[in-house]
Amino acid sequence: MKQSPQMQKIQENMRPGVLTLHGFLGNDRRNLVDILEEDAGIVGRLGTAHKDIAERMQYFRDKGLHGLGEFIKINDHFDVRVETVRGKIPSPFGGPGLYDKTNTTVRNLKLDKEVTYTDINIHFIRDHGFYEGKGSPFRQEPEELVEVLEIEPRPQQTELPPNR
Repeated sequence: MKQSPQMQKIQENMRPGVLTLHGFLGNDRRNLVDILEEDAGIVGRLGTAHKDIAERMQYFRDKGLHGLGEFIKINDHFDVRVETVRGKIPSPFGGPGLYDKTNTTVRNLKLDKEVTYTDINIHFIRDHGFYEGKGSPFRQEPEELVEVLEIEPRPQQTELPPNR
């Protein structure tokens, strides 16, 4: 897909040293629109939506805040820790506000797997369908998020035949 000048500017803001030391693209050399398109395809094949993934991430982040930086049990088989670091970060996509530098780690004890993500990852996924570029230190793999956070597929929409 062809990248618009606006998307090119956003991609430039994602490069190392512009908004963060490491940036958001890792060693991924693709255009931003191609990264977004590939991840959207993966999420679709998983039978879910970016919004569903982000809401589940936000759920664990909000519950984990009660642990004051320590792991706490959520439900019967999740341990969650939320750690905050001083400072805030702007989104390379623009828009209002800054995002806290908060790391959430979710351990799925049943699967013996964990994921760690940031507040800006939640924003990226919810508002832009962006999981960061391949090789980025905070790249979120959609398949891993769906598995570890136990995100159920959306029910298949069946089209009803027209009334005759």
